[in-house]
Amino acid sequence: MKRRIADIEYEQMVQSRYAIAQHQRRSDDEIERSAYLLLSRIDAEGPKSIGELSEIFRLDVSTVQRQTGSAMRAGLLERIPDPDGGIARKFQITPEGRERLTAVRDRSVTALGHILADWTDTEVSTFADMLHRFNIDIENYTSARRDT
Repeated sequence: MKRRIADIEYEQMVQSRYAIAQHQRRSDDEIERSAYLLLSRIDAEGPKSIGELSEIFRLDVSTVQRQTGSAMRAGLLERIPDPDGGIARKFQITPEGRERLTAVRDRSVTALGHILADWTDTEVSTFADMLHRFNIDIENYTSARRDT
């Protein structure tokens, strides 16, 4: 069977235009994409410093500073002393940030549930596993290219 890499590239491009949030009604708890990514990572892994976030997202420190500053002004993040006793201050999610993250995530999961309603449990599981592998391979590829 011929490798369908061009087909994957096309489907990835099509999928990227259909952000799940576009199919949902806008609400007061909506958060911008960069803040959603920051909050999601901190939610999953705990407080992070500017340097750690820069490394995780492979972004300039100045870009991460702008993004975290915006999220702080929106009341989504706060700076705290490093829980492990390090020198660098870290960011953690505020109660408002957690509430808004949960609301946005719940709407996205509900929308995906509707989109995938006709899929079998096996198909959903396989798709989730393949997306996870795909994202890890993207991160590894990006990291390897950055190191060269």
